[in-house]
Amino acid sequence: MKKDTLSFQYLVQKISIVIGLVLIWRGIWYVLDGFDKWLFGGSHTWTALGGIIIGLIILYLPDKDLKEIEKL
Repeated sequence: MKKDTLSFQYLVQKISIVIGLVLIWRGIWYVLDGFDKWLFGGSHTWTALGGIIIGLIILYLPDKDLKEIEKL
């Protein structure tokens, strides 16, 4: 019977993946804020609405439904 243990290497790997994803998200967020200032003068209303619409389209297209939203 194999005993499940958390190794140091496993933890380092998973934590580094999480940190990498957070840093990518942070970079994307700042780039989008730059576009927001450049295109709309810093008004977050239009970019927020555009983001919601684009996000719904991305969730809808693969399965032609929005069941992913139910998971929230």
